[in-house]
Amino acid sequence: MEEAAELPPAPAVARAVFGDRFPEAVRYAELLADAGVQRGLIGPREVPRLWERHLLNCAVLSEAVPEGVSVCDVGSGAGLPGIPLALVRPDLQITLLEPLLRRTTFLQEVVELLGLDHVTVVRGRAEEMMGKVPPVHVVTARAVAPLDRLAGWGVPLLRPYGEMLALKGDTAEEELTAARAALSKLGVVRTSVFQVGEGVVDPMSTVVRVECGESPGGVRFAAKRAKAARTGRVRRRR
Repeated sequence: MEEAAELPPAPAVARAVFGDRFPEAVRYAELLADAGVQRGLIGPREVPRLWERHLLNCAVLSEAVPEGVSVCDVGSGAGLPGIPLALVRPDLQITLLEPLLRRTTFLQEVVELLGLDHVTVVRGRAEEMMGKVPPVHVVTARAVAPLDRLAGWGVPLLRPYGEMLALKGDTAEEELTAARAALSKLGVVRTSVFQVGEGVVDPMSTVVRVECGESPGGVRFAAKRAKAARTGRVRRRR
């Protein structure tokens, strides 16, 4: 394995972004640079740019998340963007959803070490989670899959009129154009591309917002949703 470079000191802006949770943000960066690299969760070449490209790049997503909502971070991996978001937004109830055991083990360790009581780690594939996790107001994702595929996994986890926020790169507009037909079938009623993190990260973080109507997932998932609701009622009666 390639040896990781040394983690640079946190930039001054990180103190302003993370506020009271700045010490926990530093601890998280140290965990990523050490155990994260050793376990193959993050590449050793990413260590010198952990703050700008990863922690701050993800923390600024908080600008787009409404107050006091539930969030599911799909394909959370090493906890990006879910854990930086949790550090700056204690008002959110966040689920880190990840299928791989070595990643969920790391995530659980991080959540406990940082004292993130408002964060839950769930191991599973997003496409199998309907009815197993409560529907959420917001789904987040970063570098998980092309937008059409990502929406097929994330949108059905939303509550009616919920939204998916996907951190994307320079190809955001092209991905959105290519995904429009798939998004329409999933009950998406509005889409937009915008940037967050002015004065914090350069370049700013690009976000694709996908907003749903009253039936997230569309007709394709309506029967699954109804079945999941019936199953939930039966369990509660027992």
